[in-house]
Amino acid sequence: MTKQSGKDIISRYHTYIRLEKSLSQNSVDAYLSDLDKLVRFTSSEGIDIKSITYNDLQQFVAQLHDIGIHPRSQARIISGIKSFYRFLLIDDYVTTDPTELLESPKIGLKLPEVLTINEINAILDSIDLSVSEGQRNRAMLEVLYSCGLRVSELTNLRYPDVYFEESFIRVEGKGSKQRLVPISDLALKEIRLYLLDRNTVKIKKGYEDFLFLSRRGTGLSRIMIFHIIKDLAEKAGITKNISPHTFRHSFATHLLEGGANLRAIQLMLGHEKITTTEIYTHIDREFLRNEILFHHPRSIRKT
Repeated sequence: MTKQSGKDIISRYHTYIRLEKSLSQNSVDAYLSDLDKLVRFTSSEGIDIKSITYNDLQQFVAQLHDIGIHPRSQARIISGIKSFYRFLLIDDYVTTDPTELLESPKIGLKLPEVLTINEINAILDSIDLSVSEGQRNRAMLEVLYSCGLRVSELTNLRYPDVYFEESFIRVEGKGSKQRLVPISDLALKEIRLYLLDRNTVKIKKGYEDFLFLSRRGTGLSRIMIFHIIKDLAEKAGITKNISPHTFRHSFATHLLEGGANLRAIQLMLGHEKITTTEIYTHIDREFLRNEILFHHPRSIRKT
């Protein structure tokens, strides 16, 4: 299927759901947005959307789950994809429906809330920069959101692991596995401002390389980060039940909504590969950096 014929099919599907199914404009937009996620997946895999298999779809859904997309959102995306392939079947574009056995996730345990961009801004704006730890907290939260780090990765981040010129940070994740994660210019700016305060702290032995320090010159604990975020959210008037992990989910969700590649999000989050190693070998640092620059709402380079 050529790129143009793919667009033609989606255009026909657009007409189908708008006129024949009589869906509202909001529903039409939602269906097309969810379908676009699958289109980008098939494009990155080199798969013809008309010849996609059940196994391909399983991999797509697994990636949605792996980057932390809420089960309800997964269920909505799957529902939209099922609608699309029913249309293809009706209009004889395909002879079998690859979504027939595709199941929606069980909606049980609730994943952490996802913050809107405005809510993240409100939390950051609630930070009192006149106090000694104010700029540190602002830099920490910018890094947490801009890089999608686990809280343990944030507390263990070392100053030598910040590559200011290359706009990357080196992160040590689960199992001591290291990865390079792109970091936004805005987050780097906040770190540079924080370093002015950090230089005034009397650092305890053994913590010289730690980027984020307590007022006593030691590292920060997970509990301390949790309380900082809770207090700031309360000051910002946000009632959602949030934690440091909420920023990680928000990072993944906002990148996905902005059109970033599923696999790139996986790698930036430091998740295990879903299928085989070979399918990840062509994703390089420049590609990951561009995914941040063009799809993350915090990037100041986004036009």
